[in-house]
Amino acid sequence: MLLADLEIFCRRSNIVAAVFIYIKNYLEGGLSVSVTISHITPHSIAQKYGLHPGDKLLTINGHDIVDVLDYQFYADEVDLTLRVKQINKPLVRVIRLHKQQYQDLGLEFETYLMDKQKSCTNKCIFCFIDQLPKGMRESLYFKDDDSRLSFLFGNYVTMTNMQESELDRIIAMHITPINVSVHTTNPELRCKMLNNRFAGNILERLKKLTDAGIALNCQLVLCPGYNDGNELRRTLDDLTALPNIISIACVPFGQTKFRQGLTPIESYTKQTASETIAILEEYGDKTLKEHGRRLVFASDEFYLTAQKTIPQAEFYEDFSQIENGVGMISLLVDEFMDALNHVPADQKTRRCSIATGMSAAPTLQKLADAAMQKFKGLDCKVYPITNHFFGETITVTGLLTGTDLKEQLNEKELGSHLLLSCNMLRSPRMHSDEADVFLDDMTVKQLSDSLDIPITITETGGEDLLSAMLKQ
Repeated sequence: MLLADLEIFCRRSNIVAAVFIYIKNYLEGGLSVSVTISHITPHSIAQKYGLHPGDKLLTINGHDIVDVLDYQFYADEVDLTLRVKQINKPLVRVIRLHKQQYQDLGLEFETYLMDKQKSCTNKCIFCFIDQLPKGMRESLYFKDDDSRLSFLFGNYVTMTNMQESELDRIIAMHITPINVSVHTTNPELRCKMLNNRFAGNILERLKKLTDAGIALNCQLVLCPGYNDGNELRRTLDDLTALPNIISIACVPFGQTKFRQGLTPIESYTKQTASETIAILEEYGDKTLKEHGRRLVFASDEFYLTAQKTIPQAEFYEDFSQIENGVGMISLLVDEFMDALNHVPADQKTRRCSIATGMSAAPTLQKLADAAMQKFKGLDCKVYPITNHFFGETITVTGLLTGTDLKEQLNEKELGSHLLLSCNMLRSPRMHSDEADVFLDDMTVKQLSDSLDIPITITETGGEDLLSAMLKQ
């Protein structure tokens, strides 16, 4: 029976529309969710079996394909059965194939996740996005809270918008590690800080994952008077008692000048930062003794605020939380000095400049001095940039804007090229067209043209920084 005839039959028989839709969906590809194929890699398995852009992938080995995690997990098998609804064809095609394990099928989709990115359902009192000025590009105001991005790209998630079925899927697929923004394990306090009445069951959910063998990296954004002090001790006691905790990073609340109307929170001072470091190092020493490795770390920003010496690189072991600014400065110094010791000295003339945030400037100046001492022909100037855009309380390099760089570097001696850290650029993986854009929408090219100087974007490693300094 054709679908058109089936629809007439259903209507004449007083069969409700839902039943017709049910049967129609079954004939056109079952009741599974489908994802549309946007591109076929040339000479791939998919091209060999005659798949085309516009076809819909329904299932692999009987499993619905909803997003990239399903696809990557089930497509890794050697023997596959695909159900595909091909474009402009009425029935579902079943493809059975044999391939090497982990061999790519050659399918590409409109978005990496295959569906919409999940947004945050919280209204955290410390949220940085809520402290952005109006009028910036729309993508900067999007708050992601997607567990898939946690596994794929290292994003941190609060787990407040996750259903139990999603936890079960993580366990079933053994998706590990997962990065979780915990902030506090006190149920009432977490609900208050996240402004979400469903946020209080975090410890129960973490235990479910860790008991199943899922490894976790945990993040705590610490706010003076809220989740520090004894509340911090409570959280650390709870987390360090769980199995499969890889690391716990603590970062200070960052306050911009655009907090009008938001919950009042004090910024960290030299004293309160020192007190917090003492607690974190105490628990780090404890886990080192009990587990053979340090689990608890303070971010570099805490040490800079407290005006304390940042620990040596060995302190941070495998640098599991470097994306949170934990050990980043120590690793940079270690890599830079190692590279400097292995590069033969010469007398070539080189002139360059580095622009950086206020907090990192002293470290970069020391590295530049060390390089100039070895390379007598090197002249490298370091310019600390005050963050007027977000406010002078923001001192990290990653939040500098093109506008502040342009205004403060204008008419400075910049040499033959200007070095900027890649951390300044907005490159949110899902939007590659924004990869060379500062937070205020100025592009690298626009800044380069304005200052009339070539700009070299350096990676976070010390060897790359030295190489950029010594560039002809």
